Amino acid sequence: MGDFNLALVIVAIVVCIIVFLFNVYLLVNYQHPDDVNQAYFPKFVVVFGLSIAAISILMLPADVANRQACRHAIYNGACNLTLPMKTLWLAIYIVDAVLVFFVIPFAMFYYEGDQDKSIGKRIKSALLWMVTTAIVCALILGILYGLIGKVDFTVRHLSSSTTSFPSSWGDLNSGQQCIGGSGVHQCSAYSASPSSEKTWTMRATFPEYVVALATIVGSVLFAIFGGVGIACLPLGLIFSFIRRPKAVITRSQYIKEATELGKKAKELKKAAESLRQEERSGSKGRKFRKNVKEVEKELFQLEEDVKLLEEMYPQGEKAETSWALTVLGYLAKLVLGILGLIVSVAWVAHIIIYLLVDPPLSPFLNEVFIKLDNVWGLLGTAAFAFFCFYLLLAVIAGAMMLGLRLVFITIHPMKWGGTLMNSFLFNVGLILLCSISVIQFCSTAFAYYAQATAAQEIFGHTLESLRGIKYLYKYNVFQIAFVVLAGLTFVYYAAFGWRRKKPSGRFQLST
Repeated sequence: MGDFNLALVIVAIVVCIIVFLFNVYLLVNYQHPDDVNQAYFPKFVVVFGLSIAAISILMLPADVANRQACRHAIYNGACNLTLPMKTLWLAIYIVDAVLVFFVIPFAMFYYEGDQDKSIGKRIKSALLWMVTTAIVCALILGILYGLIGKVDFTVRHLSSSTTSFPSSWGDLNSGQQCIGGSGVHQCSAYSASPSSEKTWTMRATFPEYVVALATIVGSVLFAIFGGVGIACLPLGLIFSFIRRPKAVITRSQYIKEATELGKKAKELKKAAESLRQEERSGSKGRKFRKNVKEVEKELFQLEEDVKLLEEMYPQGEKAETSWALTVLGYLAKLVLGILGLIVSVAWVAHIIIYLLVDPPLSPFLNEVFIKLDNVWGLLGTAAFAFFCFYLLLAVIAGAMMLGLRLVFITIHPMKWGGTLMNSFLFNVGLILLCSISVIQFCSTAFAYYAQATAAQEIFGHTLESLRGIKYLYKYNVFQIAFVVLAGLTFVYYAAFGWRRKKPSGRFQLST
């Protein structure tokens, strides 16, 4: 048993190192050339935040493995030699909350500060914003914790009489499971009156309460972005294949399109300079924010048009190889889209079958993971982790889709070799905030597979019994919103997904 626990610790350490190195690789390859050899603090926050998010997702499978480490123990106290998962959960999510509400906002305020100001003034301005945020968050948390930071558990008071030790067990059968006085053979749990139910109230610990509130905020974003993303992530890949360039264009067509794109780029630059002057004059009203949003959308679409034009007219000595790779890339999108669609349908079906129907029609994916574990010890755990990670990818895809269509959501695209640090920080904050909700969602959706884990104790019993919050989970508000938005997004893509996206402004690729 000790060897198994030691192996679990070694695996956990190795996985953490791999996650850290992979996030460094992502940062190096996705960062914008303007951020090379500078912005070191935001880069550290990005790598650290991504590592915390990835480790938090992997902790749920580790929690399941940790539970199994002492399942067949033959001596008392074997479970004391396993990982302290509850302490690790609370530590990870306290760090998560500090990053989301304090560190990442500070890094963004500092990075987006006026470059003409000195470093000291930018740090001072960012600290003022962060301290203001900290005070507001502390007041809200303190007031809520003092007023309603309690957990209400529904319990049943049971009592029974005593009787002499029986000389024979023949009287006990499936209809008479218990021994009772005066010939009564019903267990008190079955014969107890409804009035025996009581509410047991206790004060929640402050760390658990912080995790609970962060989960609520993340659950709102998760239900919206995740519900949209679970459909648009695979369908976007499939329809990208449908809208792919079918053939290489001629040189004259390329020159015509490149000239048009050059004109649009100049117009965009002029509009951006005008907005910058307007910002320096102190005008940041609703009209200004709307114009900024429009310029961002047009710039994003212009970059997509440039990329498409480069695909339609590959240049250089390896033009044919480049075109072949383009074709293979779109084929890969089709394959990944089909596989993703299968996973998305499985997720939505599991939510309906296991969570929304009472009693559940079937354990569904829970049984799949258990059977995979029977085939090979880590196979079910790996599949479990994949389904959790897929939800995070869906959240990012949903945020990108809504960001291109809603004025009040800022666009922060992730592009290979062209992602600025503020976009990195925004997406890391979104991932961190939603990762808590993804874990809570997965611990509920896979309660049969992840039973008796520390995650279920925190997210299942405490969170779902917290005063003022429990009704959101009792009536499956987030799950219903998730499924409804997934259905609406699927209908939207079925009706309009085959069309090529067009911006709402003047800057469009000529046809």
